[in-house]
Amino acid sequence: MRILNSIVFILCVAASTATAQNRTHLIGAGPSRLLDTYLTPEHFSGTGFTYLYIRDTAPTDTIRRWTTTYEHETDFSNTKDRSGNTGLIEGAYHFYWARYYNFSPIKDLRLQVGAAANASIGFIYNMTSSNNPAQARASLNITPSATANYRFHIRKQRFTARYELNLPLVGIMFSPNYGQSYYEIFQLGNYDHNAVPTTFISAPTFRQMLSVDWHYSTHWALRAGYLGNYQQSRVNNLKNHIYTHRFLIGLTRSL
Repeated sequence: MRILNSIVFILCVAASTATAQNRTHLIGAGPSRLLDTYLTPEHFSGTGFTYLYIRDTAPTDTIRRWTTTYEHETDFSNTKDRSGNTGLIEGAYHFYWARYYNFSPIKDLRLQVGAAANASIGFIYNMTSSNNPAQARASLNITPSATANYRFHIRKQRFTARYELNLPLVGIMFSPNYGQSYYEIFQLGNYDHNAVPTTFISAPTFRQMLSVDWHYSTHWALRAGYLGNYQQSRVNNLKNHIYTHRFLIGLTRSL
């Protein structure tokens, strides 16, 4: 009897600390602006596309306070300079792993405060240059992160507004030095400060996302939103920035 009571107690505790899991698939399009002085001093602008997958958890009680969020973001941009004669193609993959502390200061409002690890890899390719035509990108960052989720109703329809903010703190990134070729780095093995520690001063990255979910059924919601990703750095006497604005649409499933 004691064993049975112990099993029942464990199951009750597990149920009380359960979480609801949400999985979201989003596609987006919008303007992109690029600058990479390793390739060219020109500024480029054009159109880009993004696929974003989010898996997060939400506590169903007041006992479980910590939750985890995973985000996979893939970007592609096709840009031209001001004359329209030169083009840059940019592609990147970003992975975000965030750990949040949850609390609700008022009814229907859930706040999350924590930190995120962001790993990124990508490239920029100059379609008209034969001298150093490509630039590789790789970085790892630790960023403070916060979200706000607010539930509301319009004519008996359920909605959730969500805002997410990520700011840089410290990290490390790959960068050739000024005047250094990739042949020197990878063929000759000439290291020249190519693994660069970064801070919010040398690489002030800023990422924000605003979205609204329409819960048209028990387990499904239509999500529309905006994603702004502003990546910039000034290291090894080189300047780089990639500004993307994406208008998103997709579906969220609650499990």
